[in-house]
Amino acid sequence: MSHTPSVRTALSCALLVVVAGAGTVSCGGPDEHPLAARPYDAAQQIAFNGPGKNRKAALDRPLEVTATGQDSRITDVTAVDEGGHYLAGELSADGSRWRSTAPLAAGARYTVSVATENGDGAPGARTLTFETAPAKKRLKVEFGPEAGEYGVGQPLTAKLSAPVTTTAGRAAVERSLKVRSTPVVTGAWHWVDDKELHYRPKEYWPAGATVTLSSNLSGVSVGGDLYGTHTDPLTLTIGDRVEAITNAAGHYMTFKRNGEVINTIPVTTGKPGFSTRNGTKVVLEKQYFVRMRSATVGIGGSESYDLPVYYNTRVTWSGEYVHAAPWSVGSHGYANVSHGCVGMSTGNAAWFYENIQRGDIVKVVNSIGEDMAPFGNGYGDWNLPWDKWRGGSAVLAGTREGTTPADPARLRPRAL
Repeated sequence: MSHTPSVRTALSCALLVVVAGAGTVSCGGPDEHPLAARPYDAAQQIAFNGPGKNRKAALDRPLEVTATGQDSRITDVTAVDEGGHYLAGELSADGSRWRSTAPLAAGARYTVSVATENGDGAPGARTLTFETAPAKKRLKVEFGPEAGEYGVGQPLTAKLSAPVTTTAGRAAVERSLKVRSTPVVTGAWHWVDDKELHYRPKEYWPAGATVTLSSNLSGVSVGGDLYGTHTDPLTLTIGDRVEAITNAAGHYMTFKRNGEVINTIPVTTGKPGFSTRNGTKVVLEKQYFVRMRSATVGIGGSESYDLPVYYNTRVTWSGEYVHAAPWSVGSHGYANVSHGCVGMSTGNAAWFYENIQRGDIVKVVNSIGEDMAPFGNGYGDWNLPWDKWRGGSAVLAGTREGTTPADPARLRPRAL
């Protein structure tokens, strides 16, 4: 049932009376006085220590807004740059002053919105703008890997042009690096060292996912006089979930695609003294032909070799491959006779080569060899348990999973 305009007006008045709880409420048409006054211009009630006309703000000087009008006070301040970075600050308990508590972004244009009220409680507002000086030292970030399609195990990497050693500086870098995955995943950054960090999900990337890595580090203070610069975004597409699992004790490889076993291949792995590393590795590259010489990996004497090798899939930078090994075909499926690589027949190696890509998982179990290192010899990232991986984040370390630490409060009342 519809009401006439007069009935709707009467109902609205009745509702206002109930909400107010007391007194007479005036309710009329659009020409009546509004319930809340429009904020007045508070220019005469505040002082701002921003730079003068045609000048840029110094990066080492805090921003300050002060109430100057009689019986006026500041009720709220927001300062945000063009990159969307909010500037943290403190508002005094009496509303007389707001002061920034975080570094200004370099080479940025800020918009400062100030809300006030006078002695009668009437609201005032003022918007200010200013620019900051450029940075003298710049931190560059190089994203990896290159754009393209990868397997579900591919980590993201960020390599820095200068070391970042403080927790606050590392947190500033992490918060500025944005990873977006479709579908959404739970993931975290892990600092490999002072100049490199990796990102991986808790589990492998979903098959068919699209992953974008971007940065809004430009102008952000990383500590001292070091400020971030622009980095172009990176987009990866994720292929099928491919896992090649080699049982070194059983001398066979199980090849799975999206959870389904599609091939079982007889193999040989590293013999005693050259045992293949246990653990999860990620395909680094494929090379149809490699001349493998023992001298390049420090092997000599009776164990030396110099061989033309085909259908090579690399999983460590130190020289571990999955490849064709026709010279040991009699041992495939029966004995471990290699110098650390996973060898198979030429036909099987060709099939493997055609069905594997960068970022796919190659795992070795039941070897008497050492474990794959998490970093430094390829992508061993998946060999770190998730809790230790999160512990390498400057933002998530010490937090419970499922929660993220809140950014510093924008307004923090302070005792007089």
